[in-house]
Amino acid sequence: MKVIILAAGYGTRLLKDLHKANQEAFRTLIGIPKPLLPIGGLPLISYWIEAFRAIEDTTGIFVITNDIYYNKFKEWVENYPCVTLISDGTTNNEERLGAVSCLQLIIEQFTIGDQVIVIGGDTIFYEDFHLQDVIRKYKTLYQGDNEANLVLSYICKEEETSKYGILETNESQRITAVKEKPPATDTASRQACPCFYVFSKHTLPFVQQFLTEKKESPIDEKDAPGHFLSWLVTRICWQNFPQCNSAYSHGTASHEVTVGECFLQMQDLSTADNMVPTEERSVQI
Repeated sequence: MKVIILAAGYGTRLLKDLHKANQEAFRTLIGIPKPLLPIGGLPLISYWIEAFRAIEDTTGIFVITNDIYYNKFKEWVENYPCVTLISDGTTNNEERLGAVSCLQLIIEQFTIGDQVIVIGGDTIFYEDFHLQDVIRKYKTLYQGDNEANLVLSYICKEEETSKYGILETNESQRITAVKEKPPATDTASRQACPCFYVFSKHTLPFVQQFLTEKKESPIDEKDAPGHFLSWLVTRICWQNFPQCNSAYSHGTASHEVTVGECFLQMQDLSTADNMVPTEERSVQI
């Protein structure tokens, strides 16, 4: 099983917020890509790498960024020889390839033909997330259907549906539809979908098919992974795994502080398979 971490975004919304912020602590974050922002004393993305290094199910970790942030990631990756780092070759937000194109770039360049875990580089879970539980769930699903795929969800508030991809499922948690940031009046579901997917190897050819069909579409339709997921659920089986209370994706300076404080408050969590140690504490991922 391979891991692909999408980290080629430019964080324009967060950058604008940081420039407007009055606190010096916010301004020191300017120029740091979102996956490298410090959370509980460690770059956010490092929690994922430490978690995957602690299990035996993955055989390769790939991180894709852009040319602007490549050197910052290159400095970071010196501590993680298990990570393969590449750039998508872009230098500004207007020419970005989009998340789905970045995914395809890695699939092609490294001839990936295994199951793949895809994670947004700015995604992290507050609590009640156990990576080994996700792996076990997928293995069970795979035994019954080797073409099945897995996506995670958590319950969001009614007023938050317009911020996230929302899953609609049947009684057996099979996904029937994905709506990208719908108003609450457009869906009865409150199952928010973070950027954490497990793809069957049989799903990978659909990435290029999606991009071919969307070749003339606006970049936003190829950028948000939720649009790809929405397209996929009409073609192949996707199973929902509702097992975490909340997830977080960096967007504003205030959110950066909120999640940082949350991690700093966590104390001595002892389950080895979902722990990521820092110098002074352990936190769940």
